[in-house]
Amino acid sequence: MSDEAPILDQSVIDELRASVGGDDAFIADLVATYLAEGPGHLDAIAAGVAAGDAGAVVRPAHTLKSSSASLGAMRLSQLAREIEFAGRDGESAGLADQLEAAQAAWAATVIAMQEADLA
Repeated sequence: MSDEAPILDQSVIDELRASVGGDDAFIADLVATYLAEGPGHLDAIAAGVAAGDAGAVVRPAHTLKSSSASLGAMRLSQLAREIEFAGRDGESAGLADQLEAAQAAWAATVIAMQEADLA
């Protein structure tokens, strides 16, 4: 269940940091880009939900899923994955609730990144 995934998995950040040789400026750039682009992905998902177009949520959900996972935002990644798969299956029922959960996870992720001095 997506609410069991951590908002921010520090071990993912630690692995990322190790993979870039401790380049905190690079990580800061990644996080800044993520924080700048995330709302757009959520808005695109919301537009698809509002239009009743399940297929329209696939791409922004996929992008949000992947970028979230790469930065340790595991709960949001899982929620975006659920939205992506629902969109791929053409299932629009429940997408509004999933979007609401993703938006809440986004807000919690931003706070967690700020508290971890990533943003």
